[in-house]
Amino acid sequence: MAQQQADIGLIGLAVMGQNLVLNMNDHGYTVAVFNRTTSKVDDFLQGTAKGTSVLGSHSLKEFFSILKRPRKVMMMVKAGKAVDELIEECLPFLEKGDIVIDGGNSHYVDSERRDAKLKEKGVLFVGSGISGGEEGARHGPSIMPGGNPDAWPHVKEIFQSISAKAAEDKLPCCEWIGEGGAGHYVKMVHNGIEYGDMQLICEAYQILRDYLGLTPQELQEIFTHWNQGVLSSYLIEITGHVLAHKDTDGSCLVDHILDVAGQKGTGKWTGISALELGLPVTLIGEAVFARCLSSLKEERTAASRLYKKPVFAFSGDKKQLIEDVMQALYASKIISYAQGFMLMKAAAQEFHWHLDYGSIALIWRAGCIIRSRFLNDIKKAFVQDPQLPSLLLNPFFQGEIAKAESGWRRVVALSVQAGIPVPCFSTALAFFDGYRSEKLPANLLQALRDFFGAHTYERTDKPRGQFFHTNWTGSGGNVTAGSYSV
Repeated sequence: MAQQQADIGLIGLAVMGQNLVLNMNDHGYTVAVFNRTTSKVDDFLQGTAKGTSVLGSHSLKEFFSILKRPRKVMMMVKAGKAVDELIEECLPFLEKGDIVIDGGNSHYVDSERRDAKLKEKGVLFVGSGISGGEEGARHGPSIMPGGNPDAWPHVKEIFQSISAKAAEDKLPCCEWIGEGGAGHYVKMVHNGIEYGDMQLICEAYQILRDYLGLTPQELQEIFTHWNQGVLSSYLIEITGHVLAHKDTDGSCLVDHILDVAGQKGTGKWTGISALELGLPVTLIGEAVFARCLSSLKEERTAASRLYKKPVFAFSGDKKQLIEDVMQALYASKIISYAQGFMLMKAAAQEFHWHLDYGSIALIWRAGCIIRSRFLNDIKKAFVQDPQLPSLLLNPFFQGEIAKAESGWRRVVALSVQAGIPVPCFSTALAFFDGYRSEKLPANLLQALRDFFGAHTYERTDKPRGQFFHTNWTGSGGNVTAGSYSV
């Protein structure tokens, strides 16, 4: 029998898997590797892993035989059916107390199911979100593990060692998230917020480029300047780099990239979950729809010939408008994160997870795509009130919104007049106006529902929970709902 000497095993040697293995090796862990296409194992050992302590395996039997007990097996394969198939292949080799880790971008629903299934067999499941791309995997990602809490003591040291460390306090950007599919759910929301952040940046870029007519160099200087203040973040930083990048002819490369955006589904999952839980996560939804609209390139081109945009030349203070756009971006970002954390709170209630929202903010500070200075303020908000219903009810964010609001409104109004689409700036403002409104026109909406479908309504002069129905076309009065559908 082969000597059990590997601290952890990893299956799936695409770039993310390889980089995680090298990261673990750098931190003193012996890693066993396996890949269904076994030639990849040899290529890896003879290539970037040459000279390391990485151990290659050419069969699952060999792979499991060299793992220390309890055996920790990390799967880095394509989300979906491939994960289930690999788990089935591994089951004959798994023993009670062994740990299976899914480090892919799996849907949280699948992680819930896999956790329950493996628990019945005495195997501990971890569904772990990993953010930071190939570079993060190699040098320190943000890691969001969830699943069976009994697994955490066995993987904590490895995960926290290889994770990114926040610049402010050197704390690892990895902490236990919660039960079942909680880890992958939080990663899903992270990705949804990432969609929102990028769309907000693009809307700011389009206003400054198309309306003010700024050059790529001027745009690059603006984003670089913004990265020194409250908007300091990875995505703002790399926007400056992208705008500075030249094509072979010396022109700005981004001007030659087709305006059709791709997506892999996690933003869509976030929107679907928000609808299922009844949460108005409008900004992430609009960010997903903006990508969908971008894909209609031929139709947009045809429509552009049929409908002329308003002629609205700028004649004001350019410096003030640039400041207003920055404030619109900042305020909308606050709304996006407020909605994302509201969604996680609703999911925690629905699925009986125990999420630490301040901790989640901390582990997003480095390694991941949405890392930013702004996350420290979110952490402070949840330290002040761990049960905070919304970031918008925190005094700090209340003050920040108050400072940004006038510029934010000017930008949305100007964009509407100029025919510049700003779906995320505008939906963020609409959400804010709705959230801070004591009265909304839903009273009329409920009356209409009761008129055509007898769906009942509550009254302002009666206790909550009492429902009434009116015979709108007859002479009868209100009756207590009783058996009516609400």
